[in-house]
Amino acid sequence: MFTLAGILAERVREAELYERIDGARVRCFACGHCCPIPEGQAGVCKVRFNRTGKLFAPWGYVACAQCDPIEKKPFFHVRPGSSAFSFGMLGCDLHCPYCQNWETSQVIRDPQSQAMPLEATPRGLVERALRSGASAVISTYNEPLITAEWAASVFREAKAEGLMTGFVSNGNATPRVLEYLRPCTDLFKVDLKGFEDAGYRRLGARLEPVLDSIRRIHAMGFWLEVVTLVVPGCNDSSDELSRMAEFLVGISPAIPWHLTAFYPDYKMAENAATPVETLLRAARIGVASGLRYVYAGNRPGACGELEDTRCHACGTTLIRRLGFRILENRLGPDGRCPQCTVVLPGVF
Repeated sequence: MFTLAGILAERVREAELYERIDGARVRCFACGHCCPIPEGQAGVCKVRFNRTGKLFAPWGYVACAQCDPIEKKPFFHVRPGSSAFSFGMLGCDLHCPYCQNWETSQVIRDPQSQAMPLEATPRGLVERALRSGASAVISTYNEPLITAEWAASVFREAKAEGLMTGFVSNGNATPRVLEYLRPCTDLFKVDLKGFEDAGYRRLGARLEPVLDSIRRIHAMGFWLEVVTLVVPGCNDSSDELSRMAEFLVGISPAIPWHLTAFYPDYKMAENAATPVETLLRAARIGVASGLRYVYAGNRPGACGELEDTRCHACGTTLIRRLGFRILENRLGPDGRCPQCTVVLPGVF
């Protein structure tokens, strides 16, 4: 009988992001766990494994691929109103109980998931992106860091065709994987899931590698936007939200911060959804901390102007949104405010 693990074990290539250590063990550098992996074993992600003293990584498949509004990623400061061809694979290095993509991210850990790999090639994916009229190719849905070699192969094809490329990631990266991705990757959306190490450990990670990665991603010149899923009882205290905002301001007040609503799902299906007032409070904290672009999402029409983009210099509304739809875009082609000519930070 075929098992999913057995099927995935055949859809691999030797990884690039690793080194051999003592004996037959290898150390993986795809994510912040930096797993030392013995012969015959897999890393925390369950999809990168040691076979005969070599590390093998996922290759040659996707779990899903489709065209989305780029605002759905969410990138609000990247070619508003354009489309992003999005693809995902299987597996994750975290195990968040509220994961909204658990069918693909937790497939190895959770037998309730029925996701299966679909054969794909980098060229084939890019051709689909071109036919769909997308302006960007985005690795998303599961955690793309653990399939970085595959994403890079797709991105090189995409860049050759003039497309932008990006990661939608939990940010549990390493300096080595970021350096590996930088030549072929333009955009990085990072989930900042909280500001308590204990909270991150419950999700299967540590806080500091994520904070270090956010600093590095910005310093290395990727276009960066940060998302916090505001989960009642987990990370919604004013103190924790303030510390997240202050951390981002310390890197750059121009980093867009998206505050999104939790909806009951996966292992937290009995929990209450995030109230609108909580999102509004979080947004007020972000603005008071000095962030110039604070957004509240997942509640279309309920958060007023917090879906819109305004010029930080003169306050003019530049982009009006409802959910993922652009209602009005007053930006010039160079990203300038038509009122005061200040350039909006982003990729336009």
